Amino acid sequence: MRIALPLVAAMGLMLSACGEAPAEAPPQAMPVQTVTVSGRPLPEIIELPGRIEAVRVAEVRARVTGIIQRRLFEEGTTVRAGQPLFRIDPSELRAAQAQVEASLQRARATAANTAAVVDRYRPLVEQNAISRQEYDAAVAANRGARADVAQLQAQLRASALQLGYTNVTAPISGRVGRAEVTEGAFVTQAEATLLTRIEQMSPVWATIEQSAADQLRMRRLVDTGQLRLNNPVRAELILPDGSTYGVTGAIDFLGQSVSATTGTVQLRAEFANPQGLLLPGEFVRVRLTVGELTNGIAVPQGAVSVTPEGGSVFVVVGGKAVARTVELGEMIDGQWLIDGGLKPGDVVITSNLQKLRDGAPVQVQQPAAARPQGQASGQARPQPQASAATQGR
Repeated sequence: MRIALPLVAAMGLMLSACGEAPAEAPPQAMPVQTVTVSGRPLPEIIELPGRIEAVRVAEVRARVTGIIQRRLFEEGTTVRAGQPLFRIDPSELRAAQAQVEASLQRARATAANTAAVVDRYRPLVEQNAISRQEYDAAVAANRGARADVAQLQAQLRASALQLGYTNVTAPISGRVGRAEVTEGAFVTQAEATLLTRIEQMSPVWATIEQSAADQLRMRRLVDTGQLRLNNPVRAELILPDGSTYGVTGAIDFLGQSVSATTGTVQLRAEFANPQGLLLPGEFVRVRLTVGELTNGIAVPQGAVSVTPEGGSVFVVVGGKAVARTVELGEMIDGQWLIDGGLKPGDVVITSNLQKLRDGAPVQVQQPAAARPQGQASGQARPQPQASAATQGR
């Protein structure tokens, strides 16, 4: 009995200890690597949608009425200025020209006759052999005859022009489109029947649409001295297959009004197109090296999570990871240009991003030295629509 009492007491103590809840351990700090944000000279590069347009477009139209006799070009080929394209039946115009020539000959004969009458009347009026009125009438008749000659000469020149218009030539050099009429078609001067179109293939324009908000941001950067503009602004083309066009261009026009329908401002860049690779109407991406940011900020690609709504990073604040939304610019050498949301001195986390949560404690380990951001090559890439690649995740 004496042995049983201590045993019962010990068992009671054990049961009491088992009923107590264990104390919660504090969450462990996540080891992370970081980079400290610093402002550096960086190129300001933007990439915008654009469309190729011909610098010169000529609509070839009928300038006389008649029947198309022949088409003298091959559709879709390059033509030279002055090259014959169509021939319109000249028969009626030649007949009209012959009538004008006959009328001109008759008018010249009349003018010569009236001039002779004036010459005969001049000594007679001085001798008072005829009245002054008769002489004045002869002079007036001669002047009228000479006016008729001048009028018919003008009509003959106009008739020659009309006859020349039956040979339709290319007004500019370029690539000719499809024929809008066939041989045997009746065309009219009154309706100025469209025959074909010619587009100059070199140089060409890339028309670009930039949002008014983005242009306003850039103007403010210029006004505050944070952006030094290039003059001229260099332009590169990204073709539909993703390749870069081998010839650089430059901005030659900046619109001064905002479209009421799209909220954008139109820019225009000019590109040489000696091989005819760029086609009018083609959609492209245009990469503009606008200038240099005097105090730009860039962070490694792997530090940024990208969504269709924008980008976000984790920064270290008081030993904790804090999620922060950032405005993304372009990608340069594996680093995102940051247009807003970060400032020099911020500590950005570059590793273990998948395991982090907003407010989680972190332990900084061997901060990675940021690559010199001022030595970027200027290669920009379009903003992705899904999460960025994870560096060090």
